[in-house]
Amino acid sequence: MDPTAAPAVELRSLVKRFGEVTAVAGLDLSIRRGECFGLLGPNGAGKTTTVEIMEGLQAPTSGDVRVLGKAWSADGTWIRARIGVQLQETVLPGLLTVAETVRLFASFYARVRPLDDVIADVDLADKRASRVDKLSGGQRQRLAVACALVADPEILFLDEPTTGLDPTARRALWDVIRRYRARGRTVVLTTHYMEEAERLCDRIAIIDSGRLQAEGTREELIRLTGGTDTIRLG
Repeated sequence: MDPTAAPAVELRSLVKRFGEVTAVAGLDLSIRRGECFGLLGPNGAGKTTTVEIMEGLQAPTSGDVRVLGKAWSADGTWIRARIGVQLQETVLPGLLTVAETVRLFASFYARVRPLDDVIADVDLADKRASRVDKLSGGQRQRLAVACALVADPEILFLDEPTTGLDPTARRALWDVIRRYRARGRTVVLTTHYMEEAERLCDRIAIIDSGRLQAEGTREELIRLTGGTDTIRLG
């Protein structure tokens, strides 16, 4: 990996206001290429707003956002071709099959991976001909991730991907994320599960009220609190 390359994502003095409500209050973050970076915090902390700005789905009120060294305002089309996005809530057409759904998302890109490979990556090969409305919650989440992976993105954005899943489905999705991460790609993950952040993330940023409360590896965060304090989320 080129040490001189621009960060995967860089935020400087990021602010997002909705009327009188400030969702993100002067956030600074630098996410390295090839790492799994976690945004951890309680509901309403500003995680989803922050990641939606990274994804180009919302414009910041002020501040600077760079994705792979580019700005959304000038290079939006270039950035979109290089990222994959799994939203907090993804509603897929229930009457389409798994294969048809992945093929639909593949049609949005000029360059895509073999569809059977993508479906196999998320362990849905045996459900290839199954309709979406017949899938379990965990299988639908993995299908949403497959749609995000179809163009072989350099950065994968996952917004609370395992919320509402049972422990077995959660661990199956963790395996999907690990396999993608093992290829040297970048993952940006929002979650309010400390265990999920510990298992998956190289570094973690703890956010509350739209502000950065702490940032670092798991070991650095433990040292920061002296190993005696408790961070309670939820």
